[in-house]
Amino acid sequence: MPPKNPGAGPSRRELLGAGAASAALLATGGAKEAPVPETRIPTTAEERRTALWRLLGDLPERTAPVAQRHNPEKRDGFTLERLTLDLNGLQRVPALLLVPDTAREKAPGLLYIHWHGGDYPVGKDELLAGTRAMQGACAPELAKRGIVTLAIDSWCFGERMPYPDEGGRGESDTFKEMLWKGRVLFGMMLFDEWQAFRWLAEHPLVDPDRIGVFGMSMGATKAWWLAALEPRVACCMDLCCLTDFDTLIEEKGLGGHGIYYYVPNLLKEFSTGDINALIAPRPRLSLNGREDKLTPPRGVERVRDRVMPLYAEAGKADDCRIELFDCAHEELPEMRRLILDWMDRHLARPANA
Repeated sequence: MPPKNPGAGPSRRELLGAGAASAALLATGGAKEAPVPETRIPTTAEERRTALWRLLGDLPERTAPVAQRHNPEKRDGFTLERLTLDLNGLQRVPALLLVPDTAREKAPGLLYIHWHGGDYPVGKDELLAGTRAMQGACAPELAKRGIVTLAIDSWCFGERMPYPDEGGRGESDTFKEMLWKGRVLFGMMLFDEWQAFRWLAEHPLVDPDRIGVFGMSMGATKAWWLAALEPRVACCMDLCCLTDFDTLIEEKGLGGHGIYYYVPNLLKEFSTGDINALIAPRPRLSLNGREDKLTPPRGVERVRDRVMPLYAEAGKADDCRIELFDCAHEELPEMRRLILDWMDRHLARPANA
């Protein structure tokens, strides 16, 4: 949980730049010594996570999440529970919990994070229906694997839309109001997902050491952010949104992402690679399209070059796959097969198997 006040002082990037400038001056004899800023660069993973949380605005108090259960529905292979969660103390959060018929104590868990795609009314129901860019719904496959799965409506989506028929206006107005109040929409979204993960980890059927996160597009972005911030995430799977922020700027692609996506001051402190480095060496699968304008392939390669050596150094090179496919912002059948294989390997099987 981030401290309430991030404090002043030079950023991580500024400090690194100052160090490089000092070295250059000394090498050329241009100066005997450059001033050293008092603020220390965060060096441990815990310090970097704290610095990252600070950028997400004023967040709610970290209280224990509470669920109200509604009438369960029996489906083919699983029971669907409709929940209302208290995650943030400000707005109730509708959710779906998929409990496979085969689930027993210490079952694997998954936090399923829905996409954006302008499909504001869909939200959490993506778990059951899929999207126009996916190879069908994931619910049947998750049930087959005995994975207890939780999906929530994000701020501005599903049952949380501020205006029933104007999703874009609801997102824009929410972003602006939060900004005035010292909050960041993406930070509030991520806080809810983090609280949902926490609730799932405490579920009596779920093994807290075997919970993964998965999402496509907006869901992918939130999945790798959450995996970076929460070390208990056992496995991260993201589809079509491993976007390198610097490359996105260079290729003039900022207009492709919704306003929720933008976090004030982020690039003064972190690159996409810096955030993703916090996931290593936990299992990581990231599948992206070469023709996806939201995720420039050159940026995917940049992040891959930053992250893959960390897995190699840890002796876990096989636990990270960051791949590009010949497609746009969509899931191909081959991508779905890889995702399911990854789930089988890192979630569905017991840790000691």
